[in-house]
Amino acid sequence: MQIYLDYSATTPTCAEAIAAMQGVLTESWGNPSSLHEWGQRSATVVEVARTQVAHLINAPPDGIIFTSGGTEADNLAIFGVVGQYDQPQHLIISSVEHSAIAEPVGLLEKRGWSVTRLPVDRQGRIHPLDLKTALQPNTVLVSVIYGQSEVGTLQPIETLGKIARSHGVLFHTDAVQVAGRLPIDVENLPVDMLSLSSHKIYGPQGVGALYVRPGVELIPLMGGGGQEFKLRSGTQAVPAIAGFGVAAELAAQELLWETPRLIKLRDRLFDLLADIPYLVPTGDRLHRLPHHVSFCVVPPAEVTGITGKTLVRHLNLAGIGISAGSACHSGKLSPSPVLLAMGYSDREGLGSIRLTLGRQTTEADIEWTAIAVKQILDRLISKPLAIAF
Repeated sequence: MQIYLDYSATTPTCAEAIAAMQGVLTESWGNPSSLHEWGQRSATVVEVARTQVAHLINAPPDGIIFTSGGTEADNLAIFGVVGQYDQPQHLIISSVEHSAIAEPVGLLEKRGWSVTRLPVDRQGRIHPLDLKTALQPNTVLVSVIYGQSEVGTLQPIETLGKIARSHGVLFHTDAVQVAGRLPIDVENLPVDMLSLSSHKIYGPQGVGALYVRPGVELIPLMGGGGQEFKLRSGTQAVPAIAGFGVAAELAAQELLWETPRLIKLRDRLFDLLADIPYLVPTGDRLHRLPHHVSFCVVPPAEVTGITGKTLVRHLNLAGIGISAGSACHSGKLSPSPVLLAMGYSDREGLGSIRLTLGRQTTEADIEWTAIAVKQILDRLISKPLAIAF
């Protein structure tokens, strides 16, 4: 028996998206920039997909810029804004951003840009007053993740966006984990840019999009042929874009029933795992991604060598796929920076685990996973030296 509970990392490509991609590869393989029939067939595929992705977030189609994924979309938002300034200005991000935001901003900081990282509470939420306080006359961009991928916490994006807008500051959000799982309406949500990723919503890997509100100006990351409204040069990956479009259309159609189903499974898994010793829930239970469950593995003080990655490895042997939040650098395990920002200790930060649910997840999967986690932790705690690795 195999149970996949790592849908926040990637989702399996749906059959409909695969069929769309195969159709492009065999019938609409022309260069979409070419004026002849073959090129125009391909260009039509791109524009249909653009409309499908736009519909998912209620955006105008010409506000969708196709990229290679969420990381490029985040980078385009950051560097597309800062590239307009000859002198370093001020940026604001949260202290729990994805590395696709945190790393580019850290690089800009080394180049002289001033950066404020908004603190979060124990549940990983930003207090809107902190954003008001952080804004400066030379603040040019605020970027706050919508749904945190490691602990599942949703930020008050509407409130934060309104604050930024009232001060005339551009606002970007990474909505990679939210799109297709909760409704998004950029006509009413006060965001200027929003990042999306295909492979989080059952589309292919290697394609994503940045929504850019009409009137917002960006500097492109690459020079070239001027594709994607002159913001993302390079021949479009038409098969992947087609798959992304179909996946977005299906995600929009199923929101009404799939989101409540995931919430029910999520809450059931939380309750089952909360009864297991040495597991501490993380993130905000109320303001939370509908498919996301996260804990810290915190063994007794006298037990060493058991981390989140330990549990990931043992569950993998049992046929269950989850993920851990800590990272290994140069052979040394580092605590999760997200949990450290939330006030957890280094020891707790080494124990971060994430279980994320999707279309194929059943109640039986949830029940069996809870049993497996309890059995594995019981063995690890009772015989840590013999079993932990």
